[in-house]
Amino acid sequence: MKKNYDILVIGSGLGGLVSALILAKEGLKVCVLEKNNQYGGNLQTFSRDKLIFDTGVHYLGGLSKGQNLHQFFSYLEIIDDLQLEKMDGNGYDKITFGDDEIEYPHAQGYDNFVQQLSTYFPEEKENLENYCEEIQRICNYFPRYNVVGQNNYNEEILHLNTKRFIESITSNEKLQAVLLGSNFLYAGDSEDTPFYVHALTVNSYIQSAYKCVKGGSQISKLLIKKLREYGAEVHKHSEVSEFICNENNTLTSVKTTAGKEYSATQFISNIEIRSAIQLIGESRLKKSFLNRILSWEPVSSCFSVYLVLKPNAISNFNYNVYHFSSKDLVWKAFQYKKENWPETYMLSSTPSKNHPEFAESLTAISYMDFAEVKEWENTFNTVANQQERAELYEKFKLEKAEKMIQALENKIPNLRASIKNIYTSSPLSYRDYIGSFEGNMYGYIKSSENPLKTMVSPRTKIYNLFLTGQSVNMHGILGCTIGAFNTCAEILGKDLIDERLSKILNRTDEK
Repeated sequence: MKKNYDILVIGSGLGGLVSALILAKEGLKVCVLEKNNQYGGNLQTFSRDKLIFDTGVHYLGGLSKGQNLHQFFSYLEIIDDLQLEKMDGNGYDKITFGDDEIEYPHAQGYDNFVQQLSTYFPEEKENLENYCEEIQRICNYFPRYNVVGQNNYNEEILHLNTKRFIESITSNEKLQAVLLGSNFLYAGDSEDTPFYVHALTVNSYIQSAYKCVKGGSQISKLLIKKLREYGAEVHKHSEVSEFICNENNTLTSVKTTAGKEYSATQFISNIEIRSAIQLIGESRLKKSFLNRILSWEPVSSCFSVYLVLKPNAISNFNYNVYHFSSKDLVWKAFQYKKENWPETYMLSSTPSKNHPEFAESLTAISYMDFAEVKEWENTFNTVANQQERAELYEKFKLEKAEKMIQALENKIPNLRASIKNIYTSSPLSYRDYIGSFEGNMYGYIKSSENPLKTMVSPRTKIYNLFLTGQSVNMHGILGCTIGAFNTCAEILGKDLIDERLSKILNRTDEK
């Protein structure tokens, strides 16, 4: 039996769930379809040895009262139920290089950020102040970064280049590397990356940095709970396999692999943009648009190692470590030599429930090209659709895990003896579970030379089909949330969205 809705959302990543909730709050009849066993895209978690591991969201920024993500989550009615732990105020991220024993901190709060780094770079204090000022200035130019206001992108800002900007701030090469040290958050080719990508990513964490207690999936669970409260339907194991259009090039319904058909007045695609193009059908799209999308280069994928630790063996640390084997690597961190892998990694720790001064698990992530797993690209393996991969693949993962442990032992000498179990995720895991093209972490590479090339409107040439998610303009929790509000502004009108969000801002001001 065919069901009819006002809005059908395809894909339950953050952008899709936020879009669905915004529209459901306006009284529209909304349905979300998800192909996987778990909702949430990059918000998904998994459990091993009764411990929870994050696949994508390791920490969040901008969540203190009055800050932008706090305001958005307040409107979505999930902020009060989020279980958060604030990270180390004097260093939520610590940047390390090779044999240099110093851990260079990125601290919360602009003044504190400057103060903590000035300890190691006393002669650079003014330059650090200029860096913080400029980051805030760039962010203020972006639509919805301050929740309401600023309707259009300032194109001049889009062309600012990260490398040129950092070099203009300071000539100290070590400080340049420290300021770029968390570029894993946007998989940055820092020589070509637009500065706005760096600024938007880093600024939220300088404002405030939090970990989700029990993992990022609590965000998707809270959004789904709210969706159901507002009468929306959410279905998993519902992979859309066909778009059905009428002779006027209007989308009328979709079909799933199970043969169910869902009709709606309007549709939002929250799936990978290339997958959406296949469903739409290339013939329905302008050749120029198609060529532009297909010319985009995916951001690098990654390989993750999850270590379950023996009780009370390793001290917990309430910050992330970004390590580079040399400071020069920060400019092109994702271009690694296979024989030297991992030349860079991000390391985070989860506290034990009973003895929080100790870690119960560690997660280490490093870049990995999809080419390294290409020989297994025709195999798919998820909880919903299990398929074993070859023995060679398991051997490959074990070898990579061993290399990662060797690298980590330079930082944690007693690590190997403290490990109880080892688990891994490869680019294939990210491709299969999250649906990203070749397992890429954050959509597609953005370039300061041609920033508009990778920006697409939420509107498509099919007038009742809209786009949202990390393939559309900006990635990350904040990027996808802002993107969802922009998508809904196209459907409901910008004035209505601004009016709703202004009430939240006014409520905060009154408090």
